[in-house]
Order: sequence, then structure tokens, then C-alpha cells
Amino acid sequence: MTIIDTHILIWWVSNPEKLSQRTRKHLSNLKESVLVSSISVWEIYMLVKKRRLKLTMDVDSWLEKIESLPFIRFVPVDNRVAAKSVMLAGRLHNDPADRMIIATALIHGAVLMTSDRKIRRYSYVKSVW
Repeated sequence: MTIIDTHILIWWVSNPEKLSQRTRKHLSNLKESVLVSSISVWEIYMLVKKRRLKLTMDVDSWLEKIESLPFIRFVPVDNRVAAKSVMLAGRLHNDPADRMIIATALIHGAVLMTSDRKIRRYSYVKSVW
């Protein structure tokens, strides 16, 4: 099982050339849906609102298109994810979205696909880039 970080989702559907070759190969060989934490939706809307992300269409339409893709499955931030994100082992920065994505990966036993070096150095979650 694979969960993708927010930027991977954006790049995969909008700018796949930004993905590493290994990541593109991993995504093209998947036999099951890719998981995306619902916190990524929050992050995307925040980035659009702050004008740090510009999409080719309004963000609601963009999300509708993404939600309709058969190979993507959104998973909610439930109580277990929220609690786990606070109780992560070891040292990690305090970005709540990153912590919730990591917690989601751990709870689902998923590999986390990210280019974020801080997350990739976090030895408690298996990551791919």
C-alpha cells in the first residue's frame, strides 16, 4: 500500500515531470489505489488561498476531478490518526499536516511517497522518492 504526500499528488496530476524517475515508475506499477490523506485537501486549499499554488481551474473543480480518479482513495483524518500524529516516536518537526500524513501511513502500513527530506530522514516510516 502507498500513501502520497500532498506535493506528490499535485505533481502527479499536474506536473509529472517533477516526480523522480523512481516515483513515476512506482506509481505506474501500482496494482491498487494510492491513498491520500484528507489533510492534503486542507493543505491544497490553504496553498491556493495564500496564492502559493495556482491551479488551471478553480480548486473545487480540481478536487472534484481528483476525487473521480479510480486510482486515488482519500482516507479521513480520524481519531486514531489525530492521536498518532501527536504521539509519533523520535524527533520530527511539528508541521501538523506532515505529522498526520505520517500517522496515516503508519496506521495503514503504507509506504509514504514524498520528496520531503525531513520526512525521508524520519526512520519510523518507510518512504520512497
